[in-house]
Amino acid sequence: QVQLVESGGGWVQPGGSLTLSCAASGFAFGDYAIGWFRQAPGEEREGVAYINNRDGSTNYMSAVKGRFTISVDATRKTAFLKMNNLGREDTAVYTCAADLPQYFSAGIVGYWGQGTQITVSS
Repeated sequence: QVQLVESGGGWVQPGGSLTLSCAASGFAFGDYAIGWFRQAPGEEREGVAYINNRDGSTNYMSAVKGRFTISVDATRKTAFLKMNNLGREDTAVYTCAADLPQYFSAGIVGYWGQGTQITVSS
Protein backbone atom coordinates (compact mmCIF):
# COMPACT_ATOMS: atom_id res chain seq x y z
CA GLN A 1 0.00 0.00 0.00
CA VAL A 2 1.26 3.46 0.92
CA GLN A 3 5.03 3.73 1.33
CA LEU A 4 7.23 6.67 2.30
CA VAL A 5 10.97 5.94 2.02
CA GLU A 6 13.32 8.52 3.52
CA SER A 7 16.99 9.30 2.96
CA GLY A 8 19.51 12.06 3.70
CA GLY A 9 20.01 11.94 7.46
CA GLY A 10 23.38 12.29 9.14
CA TRP A 11 25.77 14.53 11.08
CA VAL A 12 26.58 18.14 10.21
CA GLN A 13 28.42 21.01 11.93
CA PRO A 14 26.53 24.10 13.10
CA GLY A 15 25.90 26.44 10.18
CA GLY A 16 25.94 23.60 7.68
CA SER A 17 23.24 22.28 5.36
CA LEU A 18 21.52 18.96 4.66
CA THR A 19 18.71 17.86 2.34
CA LEU A 20 16.21 15.14 3.22
CA SER A 21 14.32 13.14 0.58
CA CYS A 22 11.04 11.23 0.83
CA ALA A 23 9.96 8.96 -2.04
CA ALA A 24 6.22 8.20 -2.07
CA SER A 25 4.18 5.40 -3.63
CA GLY A 26 0.75 3.80 -3.29
CA PHE A 27 -1.45 6.92 -3.40
CA ALA A 28 -2.42 9.84 -5.64
CA PHE A 29 0.56 12.08 -4.96
CA GLY A 30 -0.98 15.19 -6.51
CA ASP A 31 -4.04 15.08 -4.22
CA TYR A 32 -2.08 14.90 -0.95
CA ALA A 33 0.14 17.00 1.27
CA ILE A 34 3.58 15.73 2.30
CA GLY A 35 6.09 16.95 4.86
CA TRP A 36 8.23 16.26 7.93
CA PHE A 37 7.81 16.06 11.66
CA ARG A 38 10.68 15.93 14.16
CA GLN A 39 11.21 14.83 17.74
CA ALA A 40 14.21 15.55 19.96
CA PRO A 41 15.05 13.40 23.01
CA GLY A 42 12.74 14.19 25.91
CA GLU A 43 10.63 16.60 23.86
CA GLU A 44 7.29 16.54 22.05
CA ARG A 45 6.94 15.80 18.36
CA GLU A 46 6.50 18.93 16.26
CA GLY A 47 5.53 19.62 12.67
CA VAL A 48 8.46 21.07 10.70
CA ALA A 49 7.07 21.79 7.22
CA TYR A 50 4.67 20.49 4.61
CA ILE A 51 3.61 21.20 1.05
CA ASN A 52 0.11 20.93 -0.38
CA ASN A 53 0.49 19.16 -3.73
CA ARG A 54 -2.92 20.39 -4.89
CA ASP A 55 -1.80 24.02 -5.10
CA GLY A 56 1.90 24.08 -4.13
CA SER A 57 1.37 26.09 -0.94
CA THR A 58 3.80 25.50 1.93
CA ASN A 59 3.71 25.72 5.73
CA TYR A 60 6.64 25.99 8.17
CA MET A 61 7.02 26.05 11.91
CA SER A 62 8.29 29.42 13.09
CA ALA A 63 11.70 28.13 14.23
CA VAL A 64 12.69 26.98 10.71
CA LYS A 65 11.06 29.66 8.56
CA GLY A 66 13.67 31.29 6.33
CA ARG A 67 16.17 28.43 6.85
CA PHE A 68 14.29 25.35 5.56
CA THR A 69 12.64 24.93 2.16
CA ILE A 70 10.25 22.13 1.19
CA SER A 71 9.66 21.19 -2.45
CA VAL A 72 8.51 18.25 -4.59
CA ASP A 73 9.39 16.53 -7.85
CA ALA A 74 5.90 15.41 -8.92
CA THR A 75 7.19 13.20 -11.73
CA ARG A 76 9.24 11.12 -9.29
CA LYS A 77 6.70 11.49 -6.43
CA THR A 78 9.47 12.69 -4.15
CA ALA A 79 9.56 15.49 -1.56
CA PHE A 80 12.70 17.34 -0.47
CA LEU A 81 13.46 19.31 2.68
CA LYS A 82 16.49 21.57 2.22
CA MET A 83 17.83 22.64 5.61
CA ASN A 84 20.25 25.58 5.77
CA ASN A 85 22.12 27.21 8.66
CA LEU A 86 21.50 24.25 10.94
CA GLY A 87 21.90 24.68 14.69
CA ARG A 88 22.15 22.31 17.63
CA GLU A 89 18.46 22.93 18.35
CA ASP A 90 17.66 21.18 15.05
CA THR A 91 19.04 17.85 16.29
CA ALA A 92 16.16 15.33 16.20
CA VAL A 93 14.66 12.33 14.45
CA TYR A 94 12.95 13.63 11.31
CA THR A 95 10.05 11.59 9.90
CA CYS A 96 8.33 12.06 6.56
CA ALA A 97 4.51 11.97 6.55
CA ALA A 98 1.66 12.32 4.05
CA ASP A 99 -2.11 12.67 3.99
CA LEU A 100 -4.87 14.82 2.55
CA PRO A 101 -4.17 18.50 3.30
CA GLN A 102 -7.01 18.89 5.78
CA TYR A 103 -5.46 16.23 8.02
CA PHE A 104 -2.16 18.10 8.17
CA SER A 105 -4.11 21.16 9.28
CA ALA A 106 -5.84 19.09 11.96
CA GLY A 107 -2.63 17.39 13.13
CA ILE A 108 -3.84 13.83 12.42
CA VAL A 109 -1.58 12.70 9.57
CA GLY A 110 -2.07 9.06 8.58
CA TYR A 111 0.96 7.85 6.56
CA TRP A 112 4.52 7.77 7.93
CA GLY A 113 8.05 6.94 6.81
CA GLN A 114 10.75 5.21 8.84
CA GLY A 115 12.44 8.33 10.23
CA THR A 116 16.05 9.49 10.03
CA GLN A 117 18.45 11.00 12.59
CA ILE A 118 19.82 14.53 12.11
CA THR A 119 22.66 15.47 14.48
CA VAL A 120 24.09 19.00 14.51
CA SER A 121 27.29 19.33 16.55
CA SER A 122 30.86 20.57 16.36
